[in-house]
Amino acid sequence: MVRLNRIYTRTGDAGTTGLVDGSRVVKHAARMEAIGAVDEANCALGFAAVALAGSAHAAAVARIQNDLFDLGADLATPGEDFVPSPMVLRMVPEQTAWLERAIDAINESLAPLTSFILPGGSEAAARVHLSRASVRRAERAVTALASEVPVNPAALAYVNRLSDYLFVLARAVNGGGADDVLWVPGASRSD
Repeated sequence: MVRLNRIYTRTGDAGTTGLVDGSRVVKHAARMEAIGAVDEANCALGFAAVALAGSAHAAAVARIQNDLFDLGADLATPGEDFVPSPMVLRMVPEQTAWLERAIDAINESLAPLTSFILPGGSEAAARVHLSRASVRRAERAVTALASEVPVNPAALAYVNRLSDYLFVLARAVNGGGADDVLWVPGASRSD
């Protein structure tokens, strides 16, 4: 269990931060960009969670927010040993499998798409779409990190699948897709 007695430590005043293994990296390193992008995605999802409170989707969103903390911990643990242990928190394939089952369950009740959709509809759906876009940015940051150093394949799969989950969740929140705002290609090209 994590215990925080003091919020500031002054150890990062010189522009570095500590990783799980005790090493230090500059705060603008690719690893920190990825961790920060995951944190931002989690914050965006928290904004969506407020609008989803009391809904059938609230528990799933809370689970995902917890998974995103796991993802941040995984990314903050350098190395090539991606096997979780009591001392090393790593993402596992079961977390992505849960997302896939959730996607399939939500998607069963959605009407097929006839066009791309614009982010919006209801306020709750707009917040979920914002979360989806934040997750996509996090995925870009994580894959950029993976181009430099080894990254847990389960972490990569999870962040990729999460944006899919949020897409179908936004459609579900939009009246099962009935309130989706459809993209009309070239609609404003002629006045």
